[in-house]
Amino acid sequence: MGPGKCIASDIFTVGGYDWAVYFYPDGKNPEDTAMYVSVFIALASEGTDVRALFELTLVDQSGKGKHKVHSHFDRALESGPYTLKYRGSMWGYKRFYRRTTLESSDYIKDDCLIMNCTVGVVRTRLEGPKQCSIHVLPSDMGQNLKALLESEVGCDITFQVGDEAFKAHKLILAARSPVFRAQFFGLVGDPNIDKVVVKDVEPSVFKAMLLFIYSDKFPDIQEITGSGSTCMSTNMVQHLLAAADLYNLDRLKVLCEAKLCEKLNADTVATTLALAEQHHCSQLKAVCLKFAATPANLG
Repeated sequence: MGPGKCIASDIFTVGGYDWAVYFYPDGKNPEDTAMYVSVFIALASEGTDVRALFELTLVDQSGKGKHKVHSHFDRALESGPYTLKYRGSMWGYKRFYRRTTLESSDYIKDDCLIMNCTVGVVRTRLEGPKQCSIHVLPSDMGQNLKALLESEVGCDITFQVGDEAFKAHKLILAARSPVFRAQFFGLVGDPNIDKVVVKDVEPSVFKAMLLFIYSDKFPDIQEITGSGSTCMSTNMVQHLLAAADLYNLDRLKVLCEAKLCEKLNADTVATTLALAEQHHCSQLKAVCLKFAATPANLG
């Protein structure tokens, strides 16, 4: 074929990039004077500074398993990967194997040779070795604030909800709810108020809402109601969603939507749909409509 002329493999894809193998029977460059065969791997798609590891294997076709392997995979990641700057960049060997030796070897059978190519694209960010590590405790802010609520230490506001009274901290409530912030510290709010009568929320629902405000976790409905009834639990979540909407607690509102989706059935879909429409819960409404549109769900 002559120096500089090659046989190209089909393009293959690894790590999101296209690659090709080029085999030069008479060498890649004229100065090789056809004494050596050359083999190169090329980046065949668009890319910039692609880091990769390569392995070229000349297969022994005699069945003896004496393959000739040139590999980068035994190198450390810090120094091993080769960087291909742009499309068409190559990595390989100008003097891969002496031609005369190859022609009389077990690597050639019926004038054909088999070459396997393995490519590994390196995507990880290199980090220096860690000399030590320190275990960082998970956040327990929610637990601490919940304990503060339950201890009633420092409380400066009391909510009268039906026959029950709940004590809380105005600053924490104001930080979590725009409604409470306006009520206590807004233009028409009263920062000195120490008692509020709540008429639109049931005591158990208000308690659940307070627990969420302090802990940022969905409250244990069974623990609050003292009942494991699925029907009562669903009813409680429906009322809690309404309270969340009333006090602009968006995260609690979405959590309630998710719980109602999990419990949706033929007995609850109508009331849940009405609730979703009333409180502008578009996701919950869509789920209810899809559920109701499936005859099998309605028995």
